[in-house]
Amino acid sequence: MELFTKNVIKVIKNIPSGHVMSYGQIARIAGNPRSARQVVRILHSMSKKHDLPWHRVINAKGEIGIQDEELFFTQKSRLENEGVQFKGKNRVDIEAYRYSPDCEDSM
Repeated sequence: MELFTKNVIKVIKNIPSGHVMSYGQIARIAGNPRSARQVVRILHSMSKKHDLPWHRVINAKGEIGIQDEELFFTQKSRLENEGVQFKGKNRVDIEAYRYSPDCEDSM
């Protein structure tokens, strides 16, 4: 497994309940700020295997980006159960709920 992939998994595993991070934020902390799409791929392919809290990862606008209706509602419900409040259908106040670890602490 590549170092970047290991770092992404570690960052995602450390997102606490009731908080979110964006794909780009995770990529930056994991060591490659231009790899937000790679974070999406890692989440898609490794969430079950590594028991990742995938529902805590949203886009930079604070929106759930999943198009599949069932997965969308699963993600939204899990976040709401953790105390995350939504503005409208799919947007959270990313500044209020963003988890911002120190880069050294997360790696």
